Amino acid sequence: MNTFTLLFVTALACSVLTQLWLSRRHQAHVRAHRERVPDAFAGRIPLDDHHKAADYTVTRNRLGMIELVYGSALLLAWTLGGGLEWLDQAWRGLALGPLYTGTAVMLSAMFIMSLLDLPFSLYHTFVIEERFGFNRTTPGTYISDLVKQVLLALAIGAPMILLALWIMESSGELWWLYVWLAWMSFSLIMFWAYPAIIAPLFNKFSPLENETLKSRIQALLDKCGFRSKGIFVMDGSKRSGHGNAYFTGFGRNKRIVFFDTLIESLEPAEVEAVLAHELGHFKLKHIQKRLLTTAAMSLAGLALLGWLASQAWFYNGLGVSQASPWMALLLFVMVSPAFTFFLHPLMARLSRKHEFEADEYAVSQSDGNDLIRALVKMYRENASTLTPDPLYSAFHDSHPPAPVRIAHISASI
Repeated sequence: MNTFTLLFVTALACSVLTQLWLSRRHQAHVRAHRERVPDAFAGRIPLDDHHKAADYTVTRNRLGMIELVYGSALLLAWTLGGGLEWLDQAWRGLALGPLYTGTAVMLSAMFIMSLLDLPFSLYHTFVIEERFGFNRTTPGTYISDLVKQVLLALAIGAPMILLALWIMESSGELWWLYVWLAWMSFSLIMFWAYPAIIAPLFNKFSPLENETLKSRIQALLDKCGFRSKGIFVMDGSKRSGHGNAYFTGFGRNKRIVFFDTLIESLEPAEVEAVLAHELGHFKLKHIQKRLLTTAAMSLAGLALLGWLASQAWFYNGLGVSQASPWMALLLFVMVSPAFTFFLHPLMARLSRKHEFEADEYAVSQSDGNDLIRALVKMYRENASTLTPDPLYSAFHDSHPPAPVRIAHISASI
């Protein structure tokens, strides 16, 4: 057996077994605390809602475990099982030329992968979300979203793949640096264009009409020195009963977005506190820091790929007989999660640090008690578990566990 094959199988097995063990721990921990609302939430969240959150968490986690095993089996089928080899040889037989062959292989592989994942998406949306009262997506909306996603993948993905393959073919040994520059430029353009061009293809964004709330929000924006293209309400209820708020874009194209479900469930002072938290991310430059972290990691990854792409054992060890730029990209994207899973706690810890800092900023700009009330309502209405397993949370959660977060805010008031 190729040494790299053994290394890949070992890394995949360690990653999968660890994730399954963490999921079992998480489910057991949530079940063990199902019959008692944590003290920090006593009197704020009824026991029935706590039961719902526990059951929702366990149900989703079980599906995630099945999906993990299924996805890992598919990964082995694509690589060591010869799936990518067959697909590559089938397209090579059409003699389209390297750039178009590579683009066709990558797009068709992604399309087939999406089709194979479709049953899980359907089950999650129309069974689990429906069972717990969150789903509002109709079959028509679901199909429409799929069609739009495919068209966007073709319109945006095909040119980017062509460009990347052309750079890899024509730029010598430093191709990975030029691909990185092209990728980062594309990412910044998409980050800027998403609010005005792509997001409206899926949701309706209406200017906030509540004048009292709008005035209150504008006063907070002025106080924080934040300028945006406007305050918008998104028809999130068209697809889900979950609520959220965020701001998107950068430069002059920044937008503040509230889900309509959130606006309906929170009082004006609570909406203001939630917005103050989001503004904290902006004022503390968390977005820029995350972009820089992503840029550094992608540069390191592409530099590694620049070396791997010239190694025959990399392809042979993953079931591919013929080296090519497109196979290098596909294999790297598909197998790298098996090797990087144990870095998750580092990234999750950084994200949670930013959340704590944004909460502290919100307390300095608004009423911390309003933020606590808003978060409690959001935990309740989104059926977020109040009792995650600490180790599972350390690997998977970008936000601090609910009791830890509420305690931190209370200490900051």
